[in-house]
Amino acid sequence: MRFENQRRHDSIRPCYVINGLQQLGDVGASVIPPHIMIPNLGLSFGFGPDPGPSDMVSPPSLHPFAVSAMLVLYTSIYVLPLYISSSSRPSPTLSRDDPRVIRTRVTSVLFSTVICCTITYIVLAQLPDGVLPISPLHAMGYWPVGLAESGSALLLTSILFAGPLYEALLIDGLWEDWKTLEPLTHVWTRWTTWRNIVMGPLTEEMLFRSASVPLLLCAHMSLTQTIFLSPLIFGLAHVHHFYEFRITHPRVPLIAAVARSVLQFAYTSLFGGYATFLFLRSGSLLAIVLVHAFCNSMGLPRFWGSVEPHWHLHGHYTHADARKWTVFYYVLLFTGAGLWWKGLLTLTESSSTLVPGRF
Repeated sequence: MRFENQRRHDSIRPCYVINGLQQLGDVGASVIPPHIMIPNLGLSFGFGPDPGPSDMVSPPSLHPFAVSAMLVLYTSIYVLPLYISSSSRPSPTLSRDDPRVIRTRVTSVLFSTVICCTITYIVLAQLPDGVLPISPLHAMGYWPVGLAESGSALLLTSILFAGPLYEALLIDGLWEDWKTLEPLTHVWTRWTTWRNIVMGPLTEEMLFRSASVPLLLCAHMSLTQTIFLSPLIFGLAHVHHFYEFRITHPRVPLIAAVARSVLQFAYTSLFGGYATFLFLRSGSLLAIVLVHAFCNSMGLPRFWGSVEPHWHLHGHYTHADARKWTVFYYVLLFTGAGLWWKGLLTLTESSSTLVPGRF
C-alpha cells in the first residue's frame, strides 16, 4: 500500500488535514489550495517512503510530529491510570502479581486501549480520499482476520525459538504437561498467566501496533522509521517497571535495577520492531497477538550456560551426557536463527499486507 498523492492531468486533489492534528503539526490553513504544489518537507528530514515523482506533490495528511505526539499520549493513557488507584499501585507490601492488582490493571488498560483505538479509527475514517486506500479496519488489522497469516507468523517465530522449544519441551520435560493440556488450564486459573499470555499481548498489540502503525504510515514515514519508532514508544511504556521494581525490591542495588530496566527496554523494543514488521507484512492483528503471547510464554532464549535435562535430577547424570544435550541446544539455536532469517519474507508474504510493493 503506497500512500502516494494521486495525480491528474487537469488538477490536483486538495489535501485536507484534520484540524486537531493540524494544530499539533502545522500552523496555518487546514486546506492546501489545489493549484499550489508544495514539496514534501517531511521527506527532506527523513519522513516518508523512498522519493518518487508523486511523493513531492503535497505534505502528508498527518504531520509526523503530530503522530509522534499522539503515540506519546497513547502511552500516557495506557500507563498513568495504573498508578491512580491504590488497588493497582504497587507498594512495599503489595506486589504487581497480586490478583487484586492484576484485576484492576487489566480493567484499566483494556479501557485505555479501547479509547486509543477509537481515536485512531476516527482519525483514519476522516482522512481525505486516496490517503488511505484500504478501510480503517483493514489498516488496524481487524479485517480480514488473517488466520493463515497467523499460522505462518507462529511457524516463523517457532523456527527462531527452535533451541528454547527444545529446552522447554524435552530438556525440562514440559511435553508431559502438554499431554494433559495443563499449560492451557493455567491461562484460565492463574492470574499472572492470564495477564502475561492473554491480556498483556492483546492490549499492547492493539495499542502499539493496531492503533499506532496506521498513523505513522499516513504521516508518510518510511518503513524503517515505522518499524523502529513505534517499538521505542512500546519500550518506553515498560520503563515504569523500574519504579515498581525499586518499590518492591528496595534492597537491590540501584545499578542492578537500572541494568534490569535497560535490558527490558532493549528486548521489548527489539520485539516491538519484529511485531511491527509482521503487522505490516500480514495486515493481521491476530497474528501479532499470538506471536506476542508465544514469546511471552517462552521468555528470553538462553545465550550462555549449559542445559540440564530433567532426568538428571533423578540421578541419571554424566558430564558427557550434559555436554551432548547442551551442544545440540546451541546447534538448534543458531540453525533456527538462520532458517528464520531465510524465511522472513517468504513466510510473511500476504495479499493483506498494509504496504504492498514496499519490501
